[in-house]
Amino acid sequence: MLKPPVLKELAQIVGRANLFTDAEELVVYSYDATRQESLPWAVARPATVQEVSGILLLANRERFPVVPRGAGTGMSGGSVPSSGGLVLSFERMNRILEIDERNRMAVVEPGVITGDLQREVEAKGLFYPPDPASHQFCTLGGNVAECAGGLRAVKYGVTRDYILGLEVVLPTGEIIATGARTLKSVAGYDLTRLIVGSEGTLGVVTKIIVKLLPLPESIRTLSAFFSDVTGAARAVSRITASAIIPRALELIDGGAIRAVENYLKQDISDGSGAMLLVEVDGPAASTFTEIEVFERICWEAGAVSVKRAANKGEQDQLWKIRRSISPALYTIKPRKVNEDIVVPPSRVPDIIAEIQEIAKRHGLLIVTFGHAGDGNIHVNILIEEEERSKAAEAVREVFAAVLRMQGSISGEHGIGLSKAAYLPMEAGKHSLEAMKRIKRALDPNNILNPGKIFLE
Repeated sequence: MLKPPVLKELAQIVGRANLFTDAEELVVYSYDATRQESLPWAVARPATVQEVSGILLLANRERFPVVPRGAGTGMSGGSVPSSGGLVLSFERMNRILEIDERNRMAVVEPGVITGDLQREVEAKGLFYPPDPASHQFCTLGGNVAECAGGLRAVKYGVTRDYILGLEVVLPTGEIIATGARTLKSVAGYDLTRLIVGSEGTLGVVTKIIVKLLPLPESIRTLSAFFSDVTGAARAVSRITASAIIPRALELIDGGAIRAVENYLKQDISDGSGAMLLVEVDGPAASTFTEIEVFERICWEAGAVSVKRAANKGEQDQLWKIRRSISPALYTIKPRKVNEDIVVPPSRVPDIIAEIQEIAKRHGLLIVTFGHAGDGNIHVNILIEEEERSKAAEAVREVFAAVLRMQGSISGEHGIGLSKAAYLPMEAGKHSLEAMKRIKRALDPNNILNPGKIFLE
């Protein structure tokens, strides 16, 4: 626990109103979307990079853990204060500092909501592509920490592809700037890429320079329903092998469809066993041709129905279905184990078939959906509490299958607490040791987000 003199110093740094120690305040910062919980000893809400630096200097002197936190929407326990310590919440550092229209970039603080930035730049004819499903409430700082992906990653890439530079407080309190306000920079090691995706273990991000694109002129969306998920996966392979890259390509299996129908109280599929959402963007003439190509591919792959969205209202309704899946799954069973595996897009049918076999072998209900266009499938094992051990074994078998297909055990959720035990399956002994050496070099006292990524 933090001693009274330390709490007094923390209050002097951030102001008494921005230091929480009461139990009812601490519980709000004790969990993320995994529903894992651990109470911190205190919560500080800094407003400047100098305050963050002061906190980390104090943490090193007194040897207490510091856990950075955005909106707590993470899916791997990355912001859960599993070792207690001090949660560093960035809800006060939530300003869009600059939108540079001429150079197509923006400068933001880590507490900015991703969707707020998207709306602000779109009003100026610009576009920030990373689009996690939680974009209406997740933060840019959390996106950087996890290298968030999202629905549009198949065409536009993930968060790291849009980060030009960062202001970072190192675990020992020094303030550094990485990258530049340019599209090119090879001046020394790429510290920006090192920090992006490091899950708050190597530094605390206090400012973010993001790259922007021109806003696409036209967006067209279609939905396609199939009798089973195998047919939908087959269509995914054909689409990804085509000469056109979709803006989004999402697969939703029958279990997820049933959950959403129950959640939204409407029939969206007429009993179909799987659904694809396909979206294209660009010049209007191009998108008209491209959506026709994808419609034809879906029919040829065995779709039982294909429909284009006629207007933005219909597009929004389709994406509401997709974004409702995660909460809808809790209407089926009270617990879920959520993994986000990635395979080469051509292997999507193979991993779907393998997951179905694993579900049958263990007598488990496993629902699959996600970003099939880039091979990133969300595997949700729906369980009662007494099925947790079976689910753990199924997860290990899913990961083993993924690695046999030259995939990865995490596409966008990170390792955090949830996958630390499985990381050695993918990262070899020497790779793991290299990662740990980097951690020790930057954080010699293991102050920053201890217990995450590596089993200790």
